Amino acid sequence: MTDTIHDNIGVSSVGKRCYTVEELQTILCVSRPTVYSLLKRNEFRWFQIGGGKYRISKKSFDEWLDNQQEVRHP
Repeated sequence: MTDTIHDNIGVSSVGKRCYTVEELQTILCVSRPTVYSLLKRNEFRWFQIGGGKYRISKKSFDEWLDNQQEVRHP
């Protein structure tokens, strides 16, 4: 029996190497067009699979997210 870790987006993150567009929407709390804009700007590594679906490198995305500057609101 394997251990499964469920994160805040409701999927197992054990051994996970890619995110979907929907997962990035949830993680970032943004719209689908915003995620596609990030992909278009090559903010992190991604590739397209059959049927027009995208997969985003978890490692690349996580590094990008860790390096984002925190925005402070007055």
